[in-house]
Amino acid sequence: MIKGTKDGFILKLNDQCGYDVLKEELIDKLSVQYKAPADGQAVKARIEVGNRYLTDAQQEEIKQIVHQQKSLLVDEIYSNVITKDESEQRVREKEMSSMTGIVRSGQVIEVEGDFLLVGDVNPGGMIMAGGNIYILGTLRGIAHAGCYGKEEAVIVASQMLPAQLRIASKLNRAPDHDDEAHEMECAYIDDSNQIVVDRLQILRKIRPSITKVEGGR
Repeated sequence: MIKGTKDGFILKLNDQCGYDVLKEELIDKLSVQYKAPADGQAVKARIEVGNRYLTDAQQEEIKQIVHQQKSLLVDEIYSNVITKDESEQRVREKEMSSMTGIVRSGQVIEVEGDFLLVGDVNPGGMIMAGGNIYILGTLRGIAHAGCYGKEEAVIVASQMLPAQLRIASKLNRAPDHDDEAHEMECAYIDDSNQIVVDRLQILRKIRPSITKVEGGR
């Protein structure tokens, strides 16, 4: 099925038929139903394959079929199915790793999910986490949350005195604080796509899923 939207086209492909039948049907539908814009401008196409798993080679083949319609560019191929490796990666990214002690200068701690440190991060020390970073101590080094691209990740510290803050691809210099900060704070990417530092209490509003207790209480 071909569906037009304000951003381009959505191609919904049948996930019940064989792959070869699917290709023939896609070629036929595009040749009969799709009309390229008169101005020749490229149009984005999102391909949805439902509960069908496509190998890399099959994805490339589908893209080539769509690309033959000269004005169509494949923006994304979306499937409900993920591989075992992708599933295991998602599980690891949701896990919480923890450590008690001091992250010293030159030391780099890297985890795939959330990270809890009961201790300090000294200048020159660095924490990298695929998820959120929670520090029950003083952050004076570098903290990089969402290091694999998770922009909703946050950094929390008892004393937020970092050399640098990073969330996903965004970075921020050290906040303007005196050396006697006492209130727990958090860093996050705001609506203007910048890293900001605020009171910890703001998490309830900006990231309700983090503060939600299981069972809805």
